[in-house]
Amino acid sequence: MIGIGEAFAPRYAQARQKFLQACLSAGLTVEPHLLPMRGRDGEELSCDVAFDGAPDADRLLILSSGCHGVEGHCGSGVQVFALHDAEWREKARSAGVAVLYVHALNPHGFSFGRRVTQENVDLNRNFVDFTQPLPVNAAYAELHALLVPDTWPPTAENQAAVNAWIEKNGIGAYQTAVSGGQYQFEDGLFFGGKAPTWSHRMIRAVLRRHTRRTRRLAWIDLHTGLGPNGIGERIFACRDDKSAYERANAWWGNGAGQADAAPVTSIYDGSSTSALLRGLMWDAVYDECPQAEYTGIAMEYGTVPVLDVLTALRGDHWLHRHPEAPADLSDAIRRRTLEAFYTDTDAWRGQIVSQARQAMFQAADGLSGR
Repeated sequence: MIGIGEAFAPRYAQARQKFLQACLSAGLTVEPHLLPMRGRDGEELSCDVAFDGAPDADRLLILSSGCHGVEGHCGSGVQVFALHDAEWREKARSAGVAVLYVHALNPHGFSFGRRVTQENVDLNRNFVDFTQPLPVNAAYAELHALLVPDTWPPTAENQAAVNAWIEKNGIGAYQTAVSGGQYQFEDGLFFGGKAPTWSHRMIRAVLRRHTRRTRRLAWIDLHTGLGPNGIGERIFACRDDKSAYERANAWWGNGAGQADAAPVTSIYDGSSTSALLRGLMWDAVYDECPQAEYTGIAMEYGTVPVLDVLTALRGDHWLHRHPEAPADLSDAIRRRTLEAFYTDTDAWRGQIVSQARQAMFQAADGLSGR
């Protein structure tokens, strides 16, 4: 076992080395998926996959990090700690559950401290049917020019216009308009893309490779940026299916027999801090693993208030459009983006690991039918 703080890293390259070393210590073979470009520090970029369990296991838990690159600091720490956690590994083995660790789904975003991929795409809005007309987000279209203005920080007039929109329509409508996903503005926030990204294609390949024998599949995808600081909301991550929701709530929510447990929340009934989203990554499960009974959650850990998160993302997108920005402004924008998705304290890291660990044990019980 290692200390919780030792599992986390301030940069992608260090996080990857910690993950690779943890796999080596656990005796696991790593399957690298190399992105053919270099990272912020010139490092190799890879989504690394490790399978832990019996090759013929028909029950599988996927534990993934870095779908939204900069959020990978959190998820990577959970994965590294889990790989050093002998009690957890024995729990999964005794339950007949194999575990698939998918580290840094979006390695470019993780390295460069951005939420999006190298294509400027939100990976978790990229899983739509690109053979059909793409969804139109009319509310985002109203806001786009305000969200990514010509100058940064925003002028008083710009901020007043954003505030006026929020006052007229409400903070919930603003969050939905901005974060729900849009497919018209390639330089905009929460852009879902015009085609499957590199990470999208890689995820499908990983699912095809590792779930052929799977009959019961669970997925815990680790995220940050919504909700109270350090609190891990368990957001239902399946299609709007009553039986799947009941199963998720029985495993991870107040159906699990714990008096103080909160229910698993849902984007479908408005109980989640997340808006109703489209193009979500787990949609790929239904295509690539049709034989498996699927149950999933996103673990969404809070950092700072949602308006601060969205403002940080506005600055990040402005900087992407203005690489000539002065170094001090660039550094300030990057620092604010990191702080929006990673609280650099031992207390926060402790909360992250303890809640994720509980959810992993619950998943093993759920998959084994206990």
